[in-house]
Amino acid sequence: MTLELVHDADAAPAAPTAKVHGEALAELPADLYIPPDALEVFLEAFEGPLDLLLYLIRKANLDVLDIPMAELTRQYLDYVEVMRHRNLELAAEYLVMAAMLMEIKSRMLLPRPRLAGEEEAEDPRAELVRRLLEYERIKAAAQKLDEMPQAGRDFLRVEVWVEETLAKRLPRVRAEDLAAAWRGLLRQARVRQHHRVTREELSVREHMSRMLRALADGAFREFTTLFDPARGVAVLVVTFLALLELTREALVEVTQAEPFAPIYVRRTGEPEVAAA
Repeated sequence: MTLELVHDADAAPAAPTAKVHGEALAELPADLYIPPDALEVFLEAFEGPLDLLLYLIRKANLDVLDIPMAELTRQYLDYVEVMRHRNLELAAEYLVMAAMLMEIKSRMLLPRPRLAGEEEAEDPRAELVRRLLEYERIKAAAQKLDEMPQAGRDFLRVEVWVEETLAKRLPRVRAEDLAAAWRGLLRQARVRQHHRVTREELSVREHMSRMLRALADGAFREFTTLFDPARGVAVLVVTFLALLELTREALVEVTQAEPFAPIYVRRTGEPEVAAA
């Protein structure tokens, strides 16, 4: 329900009427209920007992390191008494601080004789002063943070809706990146390359016949001239086996004039011809 107060031009200036949902009323409804705590006026608002103590000290321009406990306690209790009549639950934490202040006040009023060899007693206000100074530092830091710009209070965030689709930016490719990618492909190709092993049919008997035909003239032939390295290792092995087999069957003769001298081979059963 919206309640709007208007002034009637024909009526007396001090007689306002009420308008509810657009309808003018000459007087307020009799069944209009307003809760008792709907309107409260706080002259001073404090965040806790330490905040109240600090306010009283700064208002009276007192030295926080030398607090007159009697006057401070009296002012504090006056404020707590007002709060107790209005809201007992709210004043509970303040009552704890009031008890602490009265204890400090009583300890300062009672004399304490100093015994021999005993150090000077600590000031009863020391703990309270420490808490007040620490609270003042925290409050000052909180005030600095509150003075900083805040979204929603000091400025508003602006959101802009762009209907056009932005073009996706692709990363730039350098020549070095292409070279590195190519080298990676080559490494993978070397690792994954397939090796096909084939079997070559080589006959020892066939090479024995070839060697006998090469030695058919009965002349001595140097050992190395009977082999062809260009045909590969496999042919060399088979040729050497063929020579060994011919030697075993006494079809060829292998001779050497002296140690480390050249080795000569000739076919047996033929007239001996001097080696060239």
